[in-house]
Amino acid sequence: MRGIHSATSRSFEQDPKYAIRLLVDIPIRALSPAVNDPTTAVQALDQIEDLLRRLGCRQHEAGYPRDAAGKIRVIFPVPTWQDYLALAFDEIRLCGAASIQVDRRLRAALVGLGETVAVDERRAAVQQYLDHLNLEIRQSSFDDQDRAAAQQEDRQGLGLSRKRGRA
Repeated sequence: MRGIHSATSRSFEQDPKYAIRLLVDIPIRALSPAVNDPTTAVQALDQIEDLLRRLGCRQHEAGYPRDAAGKIRVIFPVPTWQDYLALAFDEIRLCGAASIQVDRRLRAALVGLGETVAVDERRAAVQQYLDHLNLEIRQSSFDDQDRAAAQQEDRQGLGLSRKRGRA
């Protein structure tokens, strides 16, 4: 049993979901009516996007360790790419639905992920999240001008009103 470590606490190295969960809690609190601080939410999204970019380049299907002969010795659940996306974006998207600044930063994060994730299946999952965000913006209570602003990708939330140039 030298290959399995059991403990009562979580670490970022052992469980990236834990790091994402802690980061997601920041914008959720910041977007609460009592605080109403979308800038903090946008800054937390910077870190969440960075972590997802790193995870997007890694293999996640490691829940079947094998011995030297190739026989599976332990089976344990591991998160899928969709699990990471849901954890990272669902609550922020819902809590920030009335914030143009948050919508713009979410859009930029999703577009950036779509450009950096090499696996087609993962890129398709990112596109589904972007499509869902677009649908929510179209169905929002924003007026036409605010809806157009919310659909701009912007890494700073409201700091840059044009799309990044494509290379």
